[in-house]
Amino acid sequence: MTFAAVIFDLDGTLIDTETLSMNSSRIAFEAHGLPVTDRLLHSLIGKDKVAGSSILRAEFGDIDLPALFETWVEVAREHFETEIPLKPGVEELLTWLAERDLPRAICTSSSQAETDQKLRITGLGRWIKTVVTVDCITNAKPHPEPYLEAARRLRASPETCLAFEDSETGAQAAFAAGMHVIQVPDIIPASGKFAHIVADSLLLGAHQAGLLPAPCES
Repeated sequence: MTFAAVIFDLDGTLIDTETLSMNSSRIAFEAHGLPVTDRLLHSLIGKDKVAGSSILRAEFGDIDLPALFETWVEVAREHFETEIPLKPGVEELLTWLAERDLPRAICTSSSQAETDQKLRITGLGRWIKTVVTVDCITNAKPHPEPYLEAARRLRASPETCLAFEDSETGAQAAFAAGMHVIQVPDIIPASGKFAHIVADSLLLGAHQAGLLPAPCES
């Protein structure tokens, strides 16, 4: 299949931040005396601030969310300040796309400020210039709007776009937008409900989708 554009989620897909994010969350919750479980942390993966707030209110009731988020952001900033690892195969895949001038974008549930920091530290901006953050849209993932906006900016029809995601929330958004979805699960296993392909890595997924002409890893 020939694709007109490729759109990537950021956290957990291009960069290895989900484990760091979970550790930051745990520290922030404990600082505010809130009990935290892996179940709760997993439920927040891929969610924007609004959806995350609803989950936290359902879990803890009437808590001081602004204070919690302030601590959370500060801890995360310290964790992400120096180095954020790229996921395996990212440099090879993005270089391959850039050499062929295939339009590409990032579609993330992070804020613009958070995204700018991550792009600066990782250097991803050298490969991808089009970025849709949660600040750019009205409805966050799993709504299709973020992916539809990314396709619009790339001047590509959604059905001709290939989307890479790690989370169920993100895969659902890309699937609802009518895109071909490759899900490469990070922390939580994929159900496959919203993915055309579930792969163990970005490169294997790209090969299985026909984006890459041959396997790029053994």
